[in-house]
Amino acid sequence: MARRIDTYLQHLIPEEKFAFYETVRDFGDAAIAPHLLQWEREHQLVPDTCIRAMGDLGLFGLPVPEEYGGQGGDNTDLVLMGLAIGYHSQSVAITPGAALSLGAKPLMLCGTEAQKRAHLPDLAHGERMFVFGLSEPGRGSDAANPQVTAQRRGSNWVIQGEKCWATNAHWASHVIVHALTDPNGPNGRRSTCFVVPMDHPGVFYQEMKGKRVWEQSSTGSIAFADVEVGDDAVLGAVNDGFKVMVTTLNGGRLFVASLALASLAFALDRSRIYAEERIQFDDKPIGRFQRVQDVLVDMDIALERGLTWLLHLCRLYEDNQLTREQAAKVKIDCSRTASELVMLAMEICGGVACFDEFGLIRHHNDLFVTRVGEGSNFALKDLVVRPLRGR
Repeated sequence: MARRIDTYLQHLIPEEKFAFYETVRDFGDAAIAPHLLQWEREHQLVPDTCIRAMGDLGLFGLPVPEEYGGQGGDNTDLVLMGLAIGYHSQSVAITPGAALSLGAKPLMLCGTEAQKRAHLPDLAHGERMFVFGLSEPGRGSDAANPQVTAQRRGSNWVIQGEKCWATNAHWASHVIVHALTDPNGPNGRRSTCFVVPMDHPGVFYQEMKGKRVWEQSSTGSIAFADVEVGDDAVLGAVNDGFKVMVTTLNGGRLFVASLALASLAFALDRSRIYAEERIQFDDKPIGRFQRVQDVLVDMDIALERGLTWLLHLCRLYEDNQLTREQAAKVKIDCSRTASELVMLAMEICGGVACFDEFGLIRHHNDLFVTRVGEGSNFALKDLVVRPLRGR
């Protein structure tokens, strides 16, 4: 049975972009799906061989301009990659996804020409990864006021503190550190972003243990002890770190929404096929029951609506017209709706949905991250409501 998501994408994107989506989809079917269960049961991170294969396919350079060694694509390509690979595993999809939306993208948007020339070619080929150091043990939703500090020492900066929940930390060559540089400055003008090598003296990385979501994705804690860097490490302008952060997260929220829709698309296909194969009561499939049909129809409606909305916002993003509220809204809606409907899909399938080889429990668990990643839905609702209150 064909994927339902393909039916919608064919009519929502140009032919050449659908052909790109098909290429990545087929790669996921061949290079990821057959190995995923083994990786999960052996508690492996995404293997280096898979990362190299994604690099060879160009997935780490999708929106990077060709002059810097990338594919010269756009954010729609990035979202299509999330839909194609996230259908099997959000953990695998977030590896190139975060490397781009949280790593290469802030460099593309805010970096100097020297910084772009120094890093983008290797980033585009997957030979180097940047990790975005934003969340902290004591700072989650209040990310605009980091506890990590960077203080002047002569002509240099000295960074102190700790970041956590850093996606791709295991593979990262550099970390973009969002640090407090002017505690007395106006709100939104207190922090600065710095590009720091992971092998710099005083930088310490540790993989965060015990995580039961995005299990093939690396999530690290990164500590900074008297890390001294020069002005050439500043990304963007001094005390303009909030702008770098906001600009970065706008695109990242679109990618997170694509992961939520990818999980919804998988759950729709898995449950609708199961509903026709599962024979009960008078030797007929359970798909004939209206309560089962209601769930399938609701999933189908949500998938088409989410795809249409998300791809529209991708076009706004590419035209520099996407607002923070729009990015937050689609992330909130796609993650919340997919979470609720995947749970109902599991109820349709019953006990078999609990087994890892069936696939639904993976998406159920990973969807939690889409609700809290790139800003928790509760915190983002505070952002979204401001225009409604005239603020």
